[in-house]
Amino acid sequence: MGWLTRFIGAVTFLAVGVIFSPEAFGSKSGGGHSSKLTAALKLAHLLCFATAWGAALWVTFIGGIIMFKNLPRHTFGNLQSKMFPAYFSMVAVCCAVSTASFGYLHPWKSSSTAEKYQLGFLLSAFAFNLTNLLVFTPMTIEMMKQRHKVEREENIGEEIGWSKNQEVAKVSPKLAAMNKKFGMIHGLSSLANIMSFGSLAMHSWFLAGKMDL
Repeated sequence: MGWLTRFIGAVTFLAVGVIFSPEAFGSKSGGGHSSKLTAALKLAHLLCFATAWGAALWVTFIGGIIMFKNLPRHTFGNLQSKMFPAYFSMVAVCCAVSTASFGYLHPWKSSSTAEKYQLGFLLSAFAFNLTNLLVFTPMTIEMMKQRHKVEREENIGEEIGWSKNQEVAKVSPKLAAMNKKFGMIHGLSSLANIMSFGSLAMHSWFLAGKMDL
């Protein structure tokens, strides 16, 4: 099934859900155009938040770990260099939409303290992802390419795991220095990603308290 087919299928199910929502049959009165706009903003907020949080959960705690444990290191690194810009772009856009819709639905002057905190969490998630996209990810990718070059000179990198890298680094000051630089930049990127995930997790608790199931 191609990407376009999957996208059309998802949009179709969303359209059916909208058609059969209570508002579509007028079961909620007195809203008019304003109620439809509010419903649309709530939908945009919920879908974008869920997409961002779900993607962060998968990439951070599941997908990345599985790939690292099963792919040759250079293959894993090259795949990550293509995946992370797309991942951070998508999550940043979703966070931006969630933040904008939440801010519109809860104007700052009339918002409660809890709602102001939530807007802060959403803005933080957006800022952390944007920083990763524009600063840390390009630096990490460039450092990875340099380290791959050094590792190829040492005839390593096609194995799974870090064992050979660590062994060679003990006798190669150049590789050891490269590992240190890469670890620092990658650590900052990982920290920003975790902070974004934590901010979204805090907002998930707020949303759960608002749901009526």
